[in-house]
Amino acid sequence: MRSLDREIKKHKKLLIIDGYNLINAWDNLKPIGSISLEESRKKLIDILLEFNKYTDEGIILVFDSYNVKSDADIKISEGVIIVYTRENELADHFIEWIVYKYTKRKEIRVVTSDFAEQNFILGSGANRVSAREFRYEIESFYRDIEKLSNKNKAKNLARFSGLDENTKETLENFKKLL
Repeated sequence: MRSLDREIKKHKKLLIIDGYNLINAWDNLKPIGSISLEESRKKLIDILLEFNKYTDEGIILVFDSYNVKSDADIKISEGVIIVYTRENELADHFIEWIVYKYTKRKEIRVVTSDFAEQNFILGSGANRVSAREFRYEIESFYRDIEKLSNKNKAKNLARFSGLDENTKETLENFKKLL
């Protein structure tokens, strides 16, 4: 838990996500989860690793291990804190503990569509975000990246438009070597 506290202290804002709640609410993750929870977790983690570069919030992704015999496990991957709760501990309980412990010192948003959890979050002074609202936020993030990418492509095309074909071909061949 000390590594969790150290990592949390690095951020003024926290985004806490109920992992399985999100997987079961998103149309692109739910089918994967029905086949393999491991694959759906990996896909969600990949999405959040990309999103982490865009946001100034510390991201805590919580998966419960309610029916799995295990100790709590905390992994930090590229700044995203991934928590697997201990045996018989729900993600909701872990999230409530984090909200209770840090809500006075940090701006906290919690992503969950669990109504009871949302009520606790609002009552504790944190902000709730439904799975649907968060999906829109992620989609907006990907649109922003695409716009930026298209803008950079256009700049590059404009930059190289005055070059003769031989020079363009030489640059393309050089690019392939890298």
